[in-house]
This record gives sequence, structure tokens and C-alpha cells, in this order.
Amino acid sequence: MTTVSTSSFSSPPWPNPNPNPNPNPNPEPSTSTNTEPEPSSEETEDNDQPITLTAGLPPIITNINNEPHTNHEPTLIPNPNPNPNLSLHHVSFNQDNGCFACGINQGFRIYNCDPFREIFRRDFESGGGIGIVEMLFRCNILALVGGGPHPQYPLNKVMIWDDHQGRCIGELSFRSEVRGVRLRRDRIVVVLEHKIFVYNFTDLKLLQQMETFGNPKGVCEVSQGVGNFVLVCLGLRKGQVRVEHYASKRTKFISAHDSRIACFALAQDGNVVATASNKGTLVRIFNTHDGTLLHEVRRGADRAEIYSLSFSPTAEWLAVSSDKGTIHVFSVTAVDNPDHDAPGSPGSARALVKGSPSSSPRALIKGVIPKYFSSVWSLAQFRLVEGCQYIAAFGHQKNTVVILGLDGSFYRCKFDPKTGGEMTQLEYHNFMKPDDSF
Repeated sequence: MTTVSTSSFSSPPWPNPNPNPNPNPNPEPSTSTNTEPEPSSEETEDNDQPITLTAGLPPIITNINNEPHTNHEPTLIPNPNPNPNLSLHHVSFNQDNGCFACGINQGFRIYNCDPFREIFRRDFESGGGIGIVEMLFRCNILALVGGGPHPQYPLNKVMIWDDHQGRCIGELSFRSEVRGVRLRRDRIVVVLEHKIFVYNFTDLKLLQQMETFGNPKGVCEVSQGVGNFVLVCLGLRKGQVRVEHYASKRTKFISAHDSRIACFALAQDGNVVATASNKGTLVRIFNTHDGTLLHEVRRGADRAEIYSLSFSPTAEWLAVSSDKGTIHVFSVTAVDNPDHDAPGSPGSARALVKGSPSSSPRALIKGVIPKYFSSVWSLAQFRLVEGCQYIAAFGHQKNTVVILGLDGSFYRCKFDPKTGGEMTQLEYHNFMKPDDSF
């Protein structure tokens, strides 16, 4: 699931409305078995420990999609006087990329991607900002974290919001700022800068905690397959990826890059993971079970900040966004096909070996042409304004990509899987523009 947030702001101490003098019990011992010894690390300060946990009634989960799947639809909250000075703090897709949520300076909003429309909004009376909004597919349960100069909730708390009740039914509190949240139907994963906590969804019981390398962006991904819970996070070393396979109770460490990890993407079934470092030139794809490097693709030659990686539902395609303002789509299945001549390759190194009698074009290139020219480049591209943060995911329509920007932009584009090249823009909206018709 792809997210992007602006930098969090400091805020004054927030009173605890439900003080709990009893700290969390110690977590149960991890049942994971490492496939290699876990590297040693320095002790983490106590300020990463959870300090309070309160839970209300178990959530009643119903659909918030515009389709009548349930008998009870949440009430849409219209705002008769839209605030023209809205600021966007966060935007993220839900687990199937069919919806997206955004945190703003006075609440949060939820949009349907296809067709594009705002389907839900919640403007808080106090006008507090939301810095993280994580959806649970299309239901009424969300995870919220405060954000902006006037946060609705403290930055060190995850609030479990039930919009049918119009209130928080649970909260998770920590002694340091929450950097990210990931949801499954059965688990809540909270990411701090140096730790990750895994909770049971129904009773908020702490199941596992693990230390990580410094993680100010809160990068972490979880699979969504029923009974196949896979979690990918940072390891304890620079450039290292940790993979937790809960079904088989195994942990795998992958040395993915020499520099710091900037972004992950996990296939829906949890079998492959894509990683990018803070250099932003190469994206590597690994088997999560044995750590084998399956593919390596090149975004470009210049250093870039990668904002998002996203697999298509079948893991056939990979979308990449960066601060260079270009969305790239790579054909993952064509990476090892020597006859695949992807458009956009500078000089098209594959053309140099086309028609060669050698049965191994890669062997001919090796040692003769620099690795830069023998790299696999993107099949399709879409150009945007450089400097804005964008995230991309594959749409429900075939061969489409949906792009969200922190400037409030929504794009739907289509790529040709055979010829590639520049994508065709199908749709554009500014979802931060006040809409009186809502």
C-alpha cells in the first residue's frame, strides 16, 4: 500500500483523556525463527516503548463504498462552507487501490478512484489536522494520526476511528512520534523511527515488537492475503530488509542495497518485494522466501528520491515515482527476456546485440558495454511537474495507472503493454478544490 506524507510538525504536550497507570504488558516472545542470525544492534531508548493502550467495543465493520453492499451506509458529512485554505498533509491508497484517503488541516476525506468521486469526508469541529490516514479496504474503520501545525490528535498516538460511531474506539500511545501505520483485517502495524509494533486488531493485544534501522519515513509493507501474513520492514543494518513470514514462523534478512532503503513494494501474495535505495537509480526485486535477487531495473542515472513503488495485482508490472517528476512503468516479466527492447532506453543497448549469432546477448554485453547501457529501462513513462510529491498505483481498468499528488492532483493514465513509450492521460482532477455540489 502506497503512502506519502509531508513532514510532521512539533506540537505541545497533549493531555491523555483516558489515563492508564498500568503500562502495556511485555509482548509475547516472538515465534519467528531466523534463517540467519539477527545482527546485533545498539539498545533502543525507552522512549520507543508503548505507554498506554485503550480499547472500546470490537469494531463493527461495514462497507463505505458507494455500492450498496451493506444495509448501513455511513452518513456523508457535507461541509456547507468549504474552507478555501485547505492544506494537504497526507495521501494514501487503500489495500486494493480502489480508494484513497487524504489527511488535511481540518480532518480527512476519502475518494473513490474509478469512477473518481469524493465519497466521504469528516471535518472536525476543532479544525485539527490529520497527518496519517490508513484505510481498511472500504470499511468504516480507519487509523488516524494527528499532523500539521494544529494536530487533531498527538503525533505519538494511533487512533482507531469508527465512523459509524463517529468516535475513536481504541488508541495506541507511544513515547515517540508515529511514522507510519499499516492495516490488515487481523493486524495493526505501527512504525516508529527505530521500532515496529504488531497488534491483534480485535483486542489491540501487542503480539510482537522489533527494532529497525533508522526509519524516519516509516517505510513498511504488509501482505493482504488471508492466512498469508508477510511483513517487510528495515533490518538493523543500512540497506538491509527484514521479511517476517508469520505462517511459516520464519524471518529472512536480505542485503538489498549498499545505501539506505528509501522505499518498498510488496506483491499482494507477499512472495516478492521491490526495494529502492536513497540513490534512487536502481530498483531491485527479491524473492521474500529465500532472498534471491530476481530482477534489477533502472529508473535513471541521476540520483533521485523515490516516493513510491507499486506492483500490479499480478506482479507483472511495477510503477515507480520520484522527485524527477516522471512515473515509470516496468515490465517485470520481461526483465529476463533478451528480446524485449523497452522504449526509452538511451541508445537502446539491446539494439546493439539484436541479430547477433550469440545465444546469450547479455553475455556479449558483459565486460564490453557499461552496466548503465545494459540495464533494463522502463517500458512506459508519464511526465509530471518536477518537485511535487506523487505516488502511483495500478488502476482497476486494464493497463492503467492512478497518480496522486500532494498538490491535490489526480491523474489516470493508460500505457500500451506492447509499444510502451509515453502514457496517455485519460483523466485529471484537483481533489482539493472546494466542491459546492458535494
